[in-house]
Amino acid sequence: MKFTAFGRTATVRTVMLAGVAAVAIPASVSAQDTDLEEVQQQTDSDGDNIPDAADASTGNVIIVTATKREQTLQETPVSVSVTSGETLERAEIRDLQDLQTVAPSLRVSQLQSSANTTFIIRGFGNGANNVGIEPSVGVFIDGVYRSRSASSINDLANVSRIEVLRGPQNTLFGKNASAGVISVVTREPQFEFGGSASFTYGNFDQIVAKADITGPLTDSIAFSLDGTYNKRDGFVDVVNLDEKINERDRYVVRGQLLFDNGGPLRIRAIGDYSKIDELCCYAGNVLAGPTVPLLFAVGGQLAVEDVFSDRAFLDTLPVNDIENYGGSVQADLDLGSLTLTSITAYRELRAFNQQDVDFSSAAVVSEFRNQAVDTFTQELRVASDFDGPVNFLLGGYYFNEKAKQNSGLDNGEDARAFFDLLAGGGTPGTLSFVESQLGIPVGATFAEGPSTREFFTLDNESYSVFGQVDFEVTDRLTLTAGFNYTDDKKDFSLRQDSFDPLANVNFVDAVIVGGIAQALQIPTSQVTPGVIQQFAAAQPAGFQQIAAIATTPCSAGSPPPACNQLLPLQALQFLPPFLAVPNAVEPGRTNDDNLSYTLRVAYDVSDRVNAYFTYATGFKASSVNLSRDSRPTNADYTPGPFGSTILAPSSPIRDAGIAVPNLSTGSRFAAPEESEVYEVGLKADFDRMAFNLALFDQTIDGFQSNAFTGTGFALVNAGSQSVRGFEFDSTLTPIDPLVFTFALTYLDSKYDSFPGSVVGDLSGQQVAGVPEFTIATSATYTHEFGNTGNLLIGRLDYYHESNTQILDGVPDAPDPIALARNYRREVNQVNGSLTLALENGFEISGFVRNLTNQRYLSQIFPGVAQPGTISGYPNQPRTYGATVRYRF
Repeated sequence: MKFTAFGRTATVRTVMLAGVAAVAIPASVSAQDTDLEEVQQQTDSDGDNIPDAADASTGNVIIVTATKREQTLQETPVSVSVTSGETLERAEIRDLQDLQTVAPSLRVSQLQSSANTTFIIRGFGNGANNVGIEPSVGVFIDGVYRSRSASSINDLANVSRIEVLRGPQNTLFGKNASAGVISVVTREPQFEFGGSASFTYGNFDQIVAKADITGPLTDSIAFSLDGTYNKRDGFVDVVNLDEKINERDRYVVRGQLLFDNGGPLRIRAIGDYSKIDELCCYAGNVLAGPTVPLLFAVGGQLAVEDVFSDRAFLDTLPVNDIENYGGSVQADLDLGSLTLTSITAYRELRAFNQQDVDFSSAAVVSEFRNQAVDTFTQELRVASDFDGPVNFLLGGYYFNEKAKQNSGLDNGEDARAFFDLLAGGGTPGTLSFVESQLGIPVGATFAEGPSTREFFTLDNESYSVFGQVDFEVTDRLTLTAGFNYTDDKKDFSLRQDSFDPLANVNFVDAVIVGGIAQALQIPTSQVTPGVIQQFAAAQPAGFQQIAAIATTPCSAGSPPPACNQLLPLQALQFLPPFLAVPNAVEPGRTNDDNLSYTLRVAYDVSDRVNAYFTYATGFKASSVNLSRDSRPTNADYTPGPFGSTILAPSSPIRDAGIAVPNLSTGSRFAAPEESEVYEVGLKADFDRMAFNLALFDQTIDGFQSNAFTGTGFALVNAGSQSVRGFEFDSTLTPIDPLVFTFALTYLDSKYDSFPGSVVGDLSGQQVAGVPEFTIATSATYTHEFGNTGNLLIGRLDYYHESNTQILDGVPDAPDPIALARNYRREVNQVNGSLTLALENGFEISGFVRNLTNQRYLSQIFPGVAQPGTISGYPNQPRTYGATVRYRF
């Protein structure tokens, strides 16, 4: 079937009514384990891809290929929210970050950079800011998996709809869907000429220009071109540099070709390029720790505990330069009762980020990251369409990706003075004294220039075989069974050069070496590991005495020289030497495989009421800690007291002779996640009302927790994390022009077992950042001026998150879990728009997002190299503007 152009002048009135009708489609329609790759609206009598407004209230106008076969939403037992392109326009939703205001089980947050976005569904999600970690929520655009958030956060252009699939979706998805899936579907090229253009101007001098055009090249080939340009001033003043940050400066261009001659073969090719070049992102001071006066002492400034003032003091502006491009080809071959589908894609992502990470005007520390990710994917599947009671789908998925990161920290001109004051408790001169005692050139510690340089690589190859069978026992009862076998291999390498000489010295080992040298009356340079071994064997009592002095902190009861007065300076050894991987003990390799499955019973209680029960499992392969906090596991190495290598007990790394000074333990990678869900759903669809209810109990064993520690990331597995709750959504159309939607999500999320978190034992604790209640509701009213075809459309929506703790704990705080309980967030956001749509294709609308200008923190984190300080990312203030659009 060929579809004509969307939004032709002759059908503007139908388009507008259909847009309102699209809002009436239940915001959360029950579905499980579906790729929803081709959700299509019914066509009107002119062939337009537009539902009939009179039928919209039934909710049956959207056809879903659940399990890759066409069914109505009412018939499909899946758990998914569907947001139409029309709703995206009316609500002024421009990127995936805004999508959460209409999909209450989804939470999206942007953190350190324009390329750093975290997606969370039902309280599960991770993957931001660590290139070695793929998210637990898979993002697919036109059926193509986007493995990193930077490749999926561009402006939403020419979108047909977005589906948010909740719970494990591994059965029919080839990669990382243990928590859920976000599937973005754009409009296909049309065989009738048409298009649209729009221009938006808003506060902060926001300019958004969009245009698309589509039409036939031949009787069997159609094309489309679309582009978006989005520019806006920042809303945060960098006072000392007289600049603004948190701006928008990005564009997207995309071209498509569609081959469809009415025969069995149909091919869609897509190519796109996007660019982000922005000054982002602002992190304000939430809690001023004891280091803040030291920043002031070296001439620095910051807005102390005034995060919502939108005022920053920086010594360098945050740079984000991101390029994302690629292409895909989807081919569908109709073989009668079988359909063969192939999706081939290749993508490249290039992201450069540079930021002042002490978030003050003092030139202390800055960080840069240069990332490259190249991804090839291939999906092949065959689906049946038999008349009998049994139908099946069988497919395979191949994934090959290479990721690289060059990064590093640089000391600024104020670093030496700041850390000298930190070492001396506010009194200068300590670093020079320590350097002279240790034989380090005076002035070399925390000197201006490179502090670290890192090089990380990750090669990932994965394949999946999946299938699903539906058996119609009766006209009303359907049984479904599905499986997915995944094999995932990763090879990684990590290397870091730490240039700070103080960090390369272990203070316990330094005292032991000095004591042995003094006892033997030889230079310290001659105290080799062999000499230490001989001395310990020949003079065990003397060695034990020296070791006791080296490991005893100085106090009133143990003054020098009976103690080690250097031990307090360990707090300054932020960036110790790094043990590169692979090495003689650690191969730098993971290899995982898993069989996930789905069992489902669906029953049509009546023509308007459907029920289902689903049990499904999910899987996400190991993730790699590509950060400077990557450390060997306890099984591979056991450090001695205060990180001593000399006093370290036997372990594979020590015995291999490859241990480096101040080596500690942690993780190189996190083991796989395995999830399961029990879900019961009820869906009802009546003439003027529809509602959906899903009750679920979902657990992820080995959830991959990625916590920022102040210098890098601690990647560890939680023993078990669970959530129980329900999702209810409804649509009410009391009169034809008026549509109400109401969605409510309740989540009781907790760590069933997490004794080894970076902040302590979280077992039994509620999971931070997961609100107990979330509400998304809207009202849309359409007024038609007689029979002119001219419409006035008003929309008002409200989004609420109940009061919730922001962070599980603050690393390195005296009581990290208790401190974090002081920081909470509640969201009450109101958005609105008013549109005048004329019959000739012109529209003009006004909009406002965050009408009440409510401010809250999306995330908090410990200050970089500033113990006791907490920084945080505030949400965006009120934005408003007007849009002029023309459809033809």
